[in-house]
Amino acid sequence: MRVLVTGGAGFIGSHLVQRLLDREDQVHVVDDFNDFYEPQRKWDNLAEVRDRPGFSLHQGDIRDADFIEGVFAQARPEIVAHAAARAGVRPSLLQADLYTDVNVRGTGVLLEAAHRWSVQHVVFLSSSSVYGNDSAAPFREDAAADRLASPYGATKRMGELLAHVYQDLYGLPVTALRLFTVYGPRCRPDLAVHKFSRLIVEGAPLPVYGDGSALRDFTYVDDIVEGIVRAMDRPQGFEIINLGCHRPVRVLELISMLEERLGTPAQRDFQPPQAGDVTMTWADVTKAQRLLGWRPTTPLELGLDRWCEWFLSQRSLEVKR
Repeated sequence: MRVLVTGGAGFIGSHLVQRLLDREDQVHVVDDFNDFYEPQRKWDNLAEVRDRPGFSLHQGDIRDADFIEGVFAQARPEIVAHAAARAGVRPSLLQADLYTDVNVRGTGVLLEAAHRWSVQHVVFLSSSSVYGNDSAAPFREDAAADRLASPYGATKRMGELLAHVYQDLYGLPVTALRLFTVYGPRCRPDLAVHKFSRLIVEGAPLPVYGDGSALRDFTYVDDIVEGIVRAMDRPQGFEIINLGCHRPVRVLELISMLEERLGTPAQRDFQPPQAGDVTMTWADVTKAQRLLGWRPTTPLELGLDRWCEWFLSQRSLEVKR
């Protein structure tokens, strides 16, 4: 299968690329290696796959229609997994124009190319952020999702709506996967599990916004990748499907679990609640089980064991350098 993965040098994208190469797909990666975090981390994410048969890299911006046209002409993808985006709730409050430009206009450029090149299926990586604060828990895909709490969440919802238009107009099969708080090896440095781990081992103050009672549905990256691959292989017109662990934990509980595994106490620094943050994420995964035969298999305890082992090994390598 010929697969185009946008954002393929990022956290989730690089894990997906590795999985697709393992099953001998022809994988074309698009990434602009922007400076949202240190670009070298993204190059490192691809270190193990760049020389593998079937791998091709195209460095460029998804908003550049001519660049994307050239990629599609060369790759002739049968499936597109669209993971490229400006990510993060809090940064989107400061750069709403950029988030809209990349996440909405860039998605439009990609969908237009997928339509023109008769792609068999587009899998769009959306976010639990589309549920905002007003959805009943656990979050179901048929919730209204019209009271967004951040520009980031709004751009992901707009991407879903735009994808639905392309399915209605042109019959382009699109599956939008709403991902819930993904963590694991190669996790972005701004995400809670990574950020908390770094602050704990450095003995630095760890900001806890509000009283720490916010619930998050932490989902291990291998489970997410399994769900993405299953969705890729099952085009179903237009569908929105949650991928989450279905077991939310409080932020303070997560910190305690990390303290135990890292062997160091955290310096909790309680701060006022942050604008844009939601009080809860909690996935109803009934639809994923029904349509994809998917369910999460990695409990948080095991996932954090694996994360901390990887994180500490990377810290050790950095010290040796």
